[in-house]
Amino acid sequence: MPRADTARDRILDAFQRVLISSGERAATLDAVAAAAGVSKGGLLYHFASKDALVDGLLERLDTFAAADDERMRSAPEGTVDYVIRTSVEEGSAFDEALIAVSRLAQGSHEKARTALAAVRARWETAIAAAVGDPAVARTIMLVSDGLYYNSTLLGAFETSDTRDGAMDELLAVLGRLTPASPGPAAAS
Repeated sequence: MPRADTARDRILDAFQRVLISSGERAATLDAVAAAAGVSKGGLLYHFASKDALVDGLLERLDTFAAADDERMRSAPEGTVDYVIRTSVEEGSAFDEALIAVSRLAQGSHEKARTALAAVRARWETAIAAAVGDPAVARTIMLVSDGLYYNSTLLGAFETSDTRDGAMDELLAVLGRLTPASPGPAAAS
């Protein structure tokens, strides 16, 4: 999802980069301003405090999550296929926001934890609606979590790795877990 290149967006992009690369402690207003190529006064014009900067990042994540929810629910291959295939880190703006908010959640930011829980609830709700079984939806979420963990931390799984059809095989196994398909959003 392309964003307008505004000073506000550059500041949020810089905040994300600093959080991801160096952690919350390094993400001072001075460091973020320098990374964004703006003065501290320029940063403060858009975000009056670090808390306001965090709130801006959380709003960004929510916007990305809402757009992802729409794509997930309307995916031609189905919700489960979409979730599983996008469970590997892609380096998208949504991924970067998700990772940056995760870095905040590792610290003392309860708002970040709440935001991540809301994103996860969106995914699980969409999956449950697609498969018609909350236990299967939780299982699919755990598989999704494992894929993301492996791709993000270990670099071990890529959607482009079709040599052995691993992703298709995984989706076929998940498809066997689902009861009779309730509609086009079910696993294929």
